[in-house]
Amino acid sequence: MPLSHSRSHLLQQRAESLFPGGVNSPVRAFRSVGGEPPFLTHAEGAYLYDEDGNRYLDLFGSWGPMILGHAFPPAVEAIRQAAGRSASFGASTAAEAQLASLVHQCFPSVEKLRFVSSGTEACMSAIRLARGFTNRNFVIKFEGCYHGHSDAMLVKAGSGVVTLGIPGSAGVPPETAMHTLALPFNDLEAVRAAFAARPDEIGCVIVEPIVGNAGTIPPAPGYLEGLREITRQHGALLILDEVMTGFRVTLGGAQRLYNIQPDLTTLGKIIGGGLPCGAFGGRADIMNHLAPLGPVYQAGTLSGNPLAMAAGIATLQHLIDNEQTIYPQLDRTTADIANSVASIACERNIPLTTNQVGSMFTWFFTVNPVTDFASAATSDTAAFGRFHRAMLEHGVWLPPSQFEAAFVSTAHAPEDVAFLLNAARTALS
Repeated sequence: MPLSHSRSHLLQQRAESLFPGGVNSPVRAFRSVGGEPPFLTHAEGAYLYDEDGNRYLDLFGSWGPMILGHAFPPAVEAIRQAAGRSASFGASTAAEAQLASLVHQCFPSVEKLRFVSSGTEACMSAIRLARGFTNRNFVIKFEGCYHGHSDAMLVKAGSGVVTLGIPGSAGVPPETAMHTLALPFNDLEAVRAAFAARPDEIGCVIVEPIVGNAGTIPPAPGYLEGLREITRQHGALLILDEVMTGFRVTLGGAQRLYNIQPDLTTLGKIIGGGLPCGAFGGRADIMNHLAPLGPVYQAGTLSGNPLAMAAGIATLQHLIDNEQTIYPQLDRTTADIANSVASIACERNIPLTTNQVGSMFTWFFTVNPVTDFASAATSDTAAFGRFHRAMLEHGVWLPPSQFEAAFVSTAHAPEDVAFLLNAARTALS
């Protein structure tokens, strides 16, 4: 029996009178997959619940941070206690240093850090710091990688920009974007050529070590090592954007997985247990260029807010204490989901390429291997849209874009995997 969406439909109509497109973040609008988005009331473990009483198996996890599932009890209790002491002080607390110490324990390259309120803010600030430290203006990024919606990074960006078919963004002055060089991912020769053309002008290279905002795309063997070598050779900084991969693919992120030591790292809301939170950090000599010690200014009233610090401490401490069981379990569950659905598609002669790293993965509706944005763009987005709608009607909520990674949590049990595979058999029929 089809699910009822009458209540969500009414709420969507109301929302469209109040918000552009009825949403507060573009991909939520379901424009690329069709249909109307359900309106949620609550979530628990691996499941989401909507205003019409429907239940959905969650495969996007608030876009990554819900690695322990929704409403993880220790985090909920930590938030409750912190809220009772006030949601914001605008002043320092001991919890900030406690969470920072946990981050440093897992990311040794982050000698010093600064908390912010989002991944966008973390990447924007890290780039400003890199420019200030090197006294160079140009930044290299990669096509399909999304580093937030700051002006300079909305050049051939991934995520919602790709999903909606927008080449960049109106409102970004050419003078702002002119210092951003967008190159193909997994192509070291393009990077070498850019440095050859501007040997003393490039301040930093920022990269998602595993692309998640054009779908999941792993680095080619030697690619990250090559970026590290080239940046060191030319005196530029290497920034690893681990907003998605940090604490997700391993406890120490992609830099531990691939044994790469960046100059700066950006992290996102997983370090705040899913609350608005981010951080950027790295070598102490670079971080000391930030005000109040140095000339690079960055500030935020809600940076290090006590609710996010409390939830982050509860989340990261649990990951650290249970690392040896959590990450192998996540890898097994994710592989089971990703490979089993790929097998169903193969049996039915449906073109599908599966990329997986740890507990993040993407099913690309294409016969081609996906190694960069150009190959991801060969996907049949209409076929993905049909698949998404069918899975949603059978109680499985995938990320509503071909160009977004899916995520698995520790709350996904074997019976949830079986439920998902039954839905996929119908959706792919």
